[in-house]
Amino acid sequence: MESSRSAVVAEGLRKSYGTAKVLDGLDLVVPQGTVCGLLGPNGAGKTTTVGILSTLLAPDTGRAEVAGYDVVRQAAQVRHRIGLVGQHAALDEVLSGRQNLVMFGRLHHLRPTAARRRADELLEHFRLADTGGKPVKAYSGGMRRRLDLAASMVLAPPVLFLDEPTTGLDPRSRNEVWAAVRDLVHDGTTVLLTTQYLEEADQLADSISVIDTGKVVAEGTPEQLKSRIAGDRIDIVVRHAGELSRAAAAVARTGAREPVVDEDTRQVGVQVRDRATALADVVRALDLAGVTAEDISLRRPTLDEVFLHLTGTDRATAPQDGPATKPKGALV
Repeated sequence: MESSRSAVVAEGLRKSYGTAKVLDGLDLVVPQGTVCGLLGPNGAGKTTTVGILSTLLAPDTGRAEVAGYDVVRQAAQVRHRIGLVGQHAALDEVLSGRQNLVMFGRLHHLRPTAARRRADELLEHFRLADTGGKPVKAYSGGMRRRLDLAASMVLAPPVLFLDEPTTGLDPRSRNEVWAAVRDLVHDGTTVLLTTQYLEEADQLADSISVIDTGKVVAEGTPEQLKSRIAGDRIDIVVRHAGELSRAAAAVARTGAREPVVDEDTRQVGVQVRDRATALADVVRALDLAGVTAEDISLRRPTLDEVFLHLTGTDRATAPQDGPATKPKGALV
């Protein structure tokens, strides 16, 4: 296993709940001091992967190391070196932000003076010093998540697991959490991030591993993944819906794939390899076809398009990431 410079290494992880196979030979390597985004549709195995890596679940087969320790044989050592932030903040809403952090410090066996000192340091670091005396129930969503991140960093663990940390937050609050995560990584923390917001992975992740049907189906930097679906894309918005078929036919020869037509937005999209040449060819083809374009834009593929390209299976009836009936110790 590549564990010498890797904060997280998983090899051949398998996990089933009854007849439902959740992980099917998952491999994962996360270098120290980086953010790895774990993406996948519902039921792909993201939460189960985090559960195993954080020692909350045991794999059926396979092995994993976190911070150099085996997650099964050396679970206690792993727990001392990780932080875990789940989808819902684990805070006491009656207590103030500072009281919450002091409580977490005491739960980690810090002496009272050390717990209070660490709470003040974390409030300052996460830009919560001005509100540390207020009860958590008065905090905004973004402030709660930053406080939750602070609580996970009481012992300054080298590895942090974030399981969909910005679910339900508004854009401003999400940006606050992103800034806090960037600060942690700048200070040397390794982050494994699961998220359903592809923009979040694009913003934060140094590398992305895409999970589908319990295994990694693609990995690389955001730009490397985007380059897998035939380069750039040209989008044309026509003036009249009746021109869509002519526009699609006109640009078909310029693209790397068949054009995609969206009647609701009067848009034709085509993927291209040579952006500069293709853009000129598209404008010329539309002119020759007598198509009036209201807008023509050239852009890189989005992670949304990469995600759909790699995991295009219908997930409407897919099992969720965990058992239908939760056995003891299982994550759902």
